[in-house]
Amino acid sequence: MRRREAPSELGRLASPLARLADALWRRMHWWIAAMAILYALSGITVIKPGEVGVTLRWGERLAGIHEPGLMFALPRPIDEVVRVDVKHVWELHLETLVSTERMRATLDATAGGYAVTGDHNIVHAEMVAHYQIKDPGEWAFYGPSVDDIVRVEVTAAMVRSIGEMGVDHVLSDGRTDLIKTATRRAQAGLDAAHSGLELTSLELTRLLPPVALRTDFEAVQSAVIGATTAQKQAQEFAQRAVPQAQADADAAIQQANGEASTARARAAGDVEAFRKLDSEYRANPAVMRERLYRDAIDRAFGASTVRWIPPPVGGHYEHFRVTVAGGPASVYSIPAERADAAPAAATAKKKTEDD
Repeated sequence: MRRREAPSELGRLASPLARLADALWRRMHWWIAAMAILYALSGITVIKPGEVGVTLRWGERLAGIHEPGLMFALPRPIDEVVRVDVKHVWELHLETLVSTERMRATLDATAGGYAVTGDHNIVHAEMVAHYQIKDPGEWAFYGPSVDDIVRVEVTAAMVRSIGEMGVDHVLSDGRTDLIKTATRRAQAGLDAAHSGLELTSLELTRLLPPVALRTDFEAVQSAVIGATTAQKQAQEFAQRAVPQAQADADAAIQQANGEASTARARAAGDVEAFRKLDSEYRANPAVMRERLYRDAIDRAFGASTVRWIPPPVGGHYEHFRVTVAGGPASVYSIPAERADAAPAAATAKKKTEDD
């Protein structure tokens, strides 16, 4: 019988590890099964609210987009799930068309970005673009940088849109039209490049002429605004004055027509009366002469007044004054020897007129 050697110290320390390894080896199928289950479950992805999922199988995109929730896919490297945030709006500052520090005192357009208007003037524009993902599939497979494609398309659209407008329109009341046109063209460029992006808004934070010529541009702009204001004031005055002048003219014409009608009617009446007098005169001249004479005397002396000038104390007066209404005063002389009889004569004449 062979005698066994006593176990060494190292053997005593390694024996627990050996027993553990032996036990694990005997239960290896359970570990393999657990690893296989965990590998199969690794394809489950949680799509958060505001996101969608795009599945790639062997590097090729599968049709359909998964909405928020649990998404079941095959584990890698078979399937790959790309989560895309479609609700977030990104912001990008664009300074490709603004001047640099070197251009602040010169007109060297090669030192910085600029745009040329339709009437060959230089302007600088600083913009802010807001965009979000419209097509997750195209966005997930788009190669170039998102910021680069947005910068290129928006800058190109703005340069083309500014080139179609005059500088006065661009710097005054044409900004709204400029932004709408540039936004439409930039979105068309993004769609043509299959970027999967949507330009939600475009803002012009600065739109100004070159710094070296800003004072001149402001003077011209002020003059244009002043001319426009004066033109509007003139139009408002014309809108008030022309109707008033037309009304005054109509009133004057109506008044003239009325006066002409009255004058014609009066003239017609006078002609008719004269014709009647003429016919009566031809029939009986003597009677008509007497009648016309008496009518003339009545009209002349009907409203006449006689004023006696009192004589001086102890003396006599030689004249009396007869005032005829509507005409100059008439002075009649009375002889001295008949001065005392003047009151009696006047009284007799008055009585005769009354009869």
